[in-house]
Amino acid sequence: MAGNSLLNISMITKESARILKNNLGLAKHVNRQYDENFAISGAKIGSVINIRKPVRYTVTKGQALSLQDIADQSVALTLNTQAHVDFQFSSKDMELSVDEFGGRYLQPAVNALCNQIDYDGHTMINTNVSNFVGVPQTTPATLLLALQARQKLMENACPVDDNLTLCVNPAAEAAMVDGLKALFQDSGALSEQYSKGYMGKAAGFKWVMDQNVQSHTIGAVASSTPTANAAAGQVGANIITSAWASGVTNVLLPGDIVTFANVYAVNPVSFQSTGALKQFLVTAAVSSTSTNATIPISPSIVTSGPYQNVNTSVAAGSAVLTFGAASTYTNYVSPNNIAFHKDAFVLGMADLPLPGGTDMAARVSDKEAGISIRVVRAYDIVNDIWPCRMDILYGWQAVYPELACRVQG
Repeated sequence: MAGNSLLNISMITKESARILKNNLGLAKHVNRQYDENFAISGAKIGSVINIRKPVRYTVTKGQALSLQDIADQSVALTLNTQAHVDFQFSSKDMELSVDEFGGRYLQPAVNALCNQIDYDGHTMINTNVSNFVGVPQTTPATLLLALQARQKLMENACPVDDNLTLCVNPAAEAAMVDGLKALFQDSGALSEQYSKGYMGKAAGFKWVMDQNVQSHTIGAVASSTPTANAAAGQVGANIITSAWASGVTNVLLPGDIVTFANVYAVNPVSFQSTGALKQFLVTAAVSSTSTNATIPISPSIVTSGPYQNVNTSVAAGSAVLTFGAASTYTNYVSPNNIAFHKDAFVLGMADLPLPGGTDMAARVSDKEAGISIRVVRAYDIVNDIWPCRMDILYGWQAVYPELACRVQG
């Protein structure tokens, strides 16, 4: 019995932080950053963590000096989500042990927060990752798709280490486990498949199942065979196209993927063509005016310099394909399973301020784990209960989206 030692807010908050750290889903496998600069006065929604990216250079041959301007790049991660779970307990509950209290109140509350963090992460993926493999509305069931996703990452100079994860929905997990069970020779891995129903590690990835994998709805691309318009040598973030079906609303939707004939991706270090068409993310809804449409894309098309990403500009008349096909996937709804390196995405968290005028308030920050959680407790003298709220402040950012690849399902 714990009747001789009442629970206090510090114990509750520490236990909440422990559960949060251990129950993250997608976020467990990404880069997590906690900014201790907010600890003094507390962060607010809209606060920004700036994440600096490495500078890139080009190589010059010969003896002559060829100075390059240094172009620092940073990505702003905005702490734009304050999420909380609110509950209450009685004075009698304060006499429970930490484990009993955790199981009754904290575990369900923190699980709900973890699920929300996870869901927001997958939402961010849908609108930031341009690399893809697979066929929309076709559940992946072979090792080939995992290997093709890994190929995409390697062609983008992904670090070769143990930080690769393949996150799939339940349908893809079921198909993959059944289809690949004979490939594992390790008895431990086979046991994991049969007893727990998940892959473990294969094709260089840690395989995890996530119920929050989200689906993407493709635009109304039917009856169109679009091409780049007559403007020669298009580069940048907006490509003018024509030959769409006339006057179609949402012919493309944010998150669609387009390619342009003969515009091939290049290795970001050697700048040599990979032999694969560069895939571009549509960043805003596109409707065809008459038969013309301007497509906003990411990344921008860059044909030279240290940030070159393609071998050539978009030539007049180049065919435009959506998810690798023309007029095929109109309004298809397709899950976005995701293969990624840890550094592709960042989950940032910061301290919320501790309020005054309450019964108790506590905050636990774990810099190594990149998490921060606040618990505030008040007292209701009328009903002899303790209203309590558990808050986190966080934001997601795709820092290196090129180190991720959507595996269509």
